[in-house]
Amino acid sequence: MALLSVAVVLALLYDGWVLYSRRSDARRAEQERAAKEARDARRVLDRMGGSQLKILNFYAQPPVVRRGGEARLCYNVVNAKTLRMEPPAGDVYPALSHCLQVSPRVSTEYKLFAEDGAGHAVSETFTLTVEP
Repeated sequence: MALLSVAVVLALLYDGWVLYSRRSDARRAEQERAAKEARDARRVLDRMGGSQLKILNFYAQPPVVRRGGEARLCYNVVNAKTLRMEPPAGDVYPALSHCLQVSPRVSTEYKLFAEDGAGHAVSETFTLTVEP
């Protein structure tokens, strides 16, 4: 009977050790995955300008339209707090990617202004050409 009790205790200790080591390995793997995601996110952010205010793109698709036609006026901005466009073309707001439908009657120069919380400002200009 004593031998059976010793065997049960040893089996329980072994099972406990296996569960503990698996949990420890899973926790370590999760920490490594989170660290890799953080490194990848930092790398992407650095490629996009880091913590600096930046207009990555400001363009129209298509860049030339016929009178009465429509185009998508798009912008990509990082680290902006406020955004405005002249002439106004619809609702603009800080976004990594946003597009507006425009239908100018004549060729129009659009100017995008972005400002961060520290008072830094940048702007970008795009001319959408309208053909008769």
